[in-house]
Amino acid sequence: MSNPIASVMFVCVHNAGRSQMAQGFLQQLAGDRIEVRSSGTMPGNQVNPSAVEAMAELGIDISAAKPKVLTDEDVLASDYVITMGCGDACPFYPGKTYLDWKLQDPAGKGVADVRPIRDEIKVLVENLIAEIDAKNNSLTN
Repeated sequence: MSNPIASVMFVCVHNAGRSQMAQGFLQQLAGDRIEVRSSGTMPGNQVNPSAVEAMAELGIDISAAKPKVLTDEDVLASDYVITMGCGDACPFYPGKTYLDWKLQDPAGKGVADVRPIRDEIKVLVENLIAEIDAKNNSLTN
């Protein structure tokens, strides 16, 4: 396995929906080219069952994922820190690329209401991969 070209950290409040779906998409679409983590500022007890079901519809299994607490170490180890509604609770370090994705919170929603959020996350992840690839290509050429 070659070294990943970048490391991405997805952060939301509970690490139970948006960040877990984003991690699932990035792992599927980029494979081991991009290292990925996710965590929450106030992690929930389990991943949202509607998020698990919505991702399973696309063949991505996030059922074994567990919400994790955000640590400074995770942020320091990441090139990109993508926040999804955690506001001022996310630590800021110079030299990182920070993006804030404005997404509805899937908490308490059924799978029909989670699908549009999931689809929006997929587009954002695809755009992120393209940005990382373009940046990496400009550095290697």
